[in-house]
Amino acid sequence: MTNVNDQQPSAARSDWEARIARRSDEERLRPGPELPPPAGLTVEEGVGHVRLSWQPVNGAVGYLVHRAPLVDGTPDGEFTPVDHLGGDVLAVPDTWYVDTTGEPGRQYAYAVASVPEVTLTGALGQPVPAAARPVGAEPPTVSLRVDAAADGAALHRPWRPMIGSERLSQLLCRDTSGGREIGAELLAALRRVRDEISVEAVRAHAILHDDLGVYREVDGRPVHDFRRVDEVYDLLLSVGLRPVVEIGFMPRELASDPERTVFGYRGVISPPRDWDRWADLVRALVAHLLDRYGEQVLGWDFEVWNEANLEVFWSGSREEWMRLYDVTARAVKDVDPRIPVGGPSSAAAGWVDALLEHVATSGAPVDFISTHTYGSPPLDLRPTLARLGVPDARILWTEWGATPTHFHPVNDGASAAAFLLTGMRSAAGRVDALSYWVASDHFEELGRPPRLLHGGFGLITVGGIAKPRYHALWMLAQLGDTELAVSAEGDGAAGLVQSWASRRDDGSLAILVWNSTLDQSKRDGDPALARRVRLTVDGAAGRSTMVTRLDRHHGDITALAQRLGLGDWPTDEQWTALRAVDTLAAEKVQPTTEGDACVIELALPQPGVVLVEVPAS
Repeated sequence: MTNVNDQQPSAARSDWEARIARRSDEERLRPGPELPPPAGLTVEEGVGHVRLSWQPVNGAVGYLVHRAPLVDGTPDGEFTPVDHLGGDVLAVPDTWYVDTTGEPGRQYAYAVASVPEVTLTGALGQPVPAAARPVGAEPPTVSLRVDAAADGAALHRPWRPMIGSERLSQLLCRDTSGGREIGAELLAALRRVRDEISVEAVRAHAILHDDLGVYREVDGRPVHDFRRVDEVYDLLLSVGLRPVVEIGFMPRELASDPERTVFGYRGVISPPRDWDRWADLVRALVAHLLDRYGEQVLGWDFEVWNEANLEVFWSGSREEWMRLYDVTARAVKDVDPRIPVGGPSSAAAGWVDALLEHVATSGAPVDFISTHTYGSPPLDLRPTLARLGVPDARILWTEWGATPTHFHPVNDGASAAAFLLTGMRSAAGRVDALSYWVASDHFEELGRPPRLLHGGFGLITVGGIAKPRYHALWMLAQLGDTELAVSAEGDGAAGLVQSWASRRDDGSLAILVWNSTLDQSKRDGDPALARRVRLTVDGAAGRSTMVTRLDRHHGDITALAQRLGLGDWPTDEQWTALRAVDTLAAEKVQPTTEGDACVIELALPQPGVVLVEVPAS
């Protein structure tokens, strides 16, 4: 297959960069809630960082940390949000925050505001002074303790339900990128996330784009053709994955303004010129899928459009998009009311309130809320759903990642892996899916990859080599079904250094420990943030352990590429050498014994991750 790619990559990129920051209508339909600032703000001053914590506020979806320099005990200037360079929503959902952006030894005043909805920020609370401590001779120690015999609770796995992908028409592409066949490698990447990480579904754009030929008009009459949709869905199902059906973009012959497009492949972003024909197309697609694939389609999620709250993705008004939602959701339900449908599939957690306020009047169905953010853990939308009367709707973050920016170096290295663990840990138990964007670097929204390590969104490179973010997901997949509590003490505990402990069905333990900051200025590491970890496992005396490391010296393709002197694309010999980081190596470590406990001592750089596996007794 030859791609529909008649907009040059450089032109597509310039167009994207000019329009991506322009938000569509964000005017509220009704006043938002006014929330008080969180009470009980406390700070812990540590080497290289300050950890803040506060009490939760009922109704808050997140909290925004502000800071001002202190001069002679008085804030010097206005309080501004702490910018950890995520490039998107800076608010965080948890009741703690680690700031590594300040100058060690310099005093700052910190204050926190509640966020009731992503476009609203409440009043600041009472400020508290703090300063990060400068680095000492030795890294501080964080002590962690786990009881191997504790009852525990069910471990939630928000990474399993869904992952993102380039548009699925690329599965049919026989062109090459970096000398590698695009369709074959994209399918191999999707098969790998299914086989090794147990991902269940794939979300991708553009199932109604003209490169799949779903719609044309002959003598003024609509003609529907889903044969190429069948081809890509057959391939997806053949590797054990199901699709999340994102309904878009607009077929050119149905568009009211076919010249309004996005990306190098020119996805049409305009409303339909004929709403009845759009509804007929949606009904025909859903009926065809149900007829071809049977009742499994009742478990597929149908999502309306993508990020219409950005002008770059929707040329109509918000009112027109709400009409699109109503017409599309009803058309899906016309085929079978059991099929789940939802939205707004928005950027930066926008339009969630607006959609729910709208359907309360229009009566359109909404089975799940979907939205996107980057650079921070996903916000907690449960208060929003409760406030707007849909507490049982599922919450799907159908895009999430370290950065929303194409070609960003953070995507390729180990810091994004630790970030991924932080976000998944935060989201567990409060979202139904946290879908990382995307599986493979065979991704060409703004043009095909110009080099192997180009800051691509993919978890897996062109050539099929795992990046650190993929390894982080693989490490998560090693966790058992029972989550165990971890007690943590020391400089950096339960903030800079995080953990996730579990017991498997056979009685063995899998414990993840990582050192991470949201601060992307530290993406290449900061020695001041390194820590020693002392992990004590009660009830495990005499057991040997296996330790798997992920950091700049273990599993990081960027560090290996630098040592190899890699150019834009590897030589044959370099391809072979790079495969050394495609899998992580475990090492046997003999713990010390203290009573009935085993004790493992670890050095943990920033960024750094360790997976400790303790066999059953």
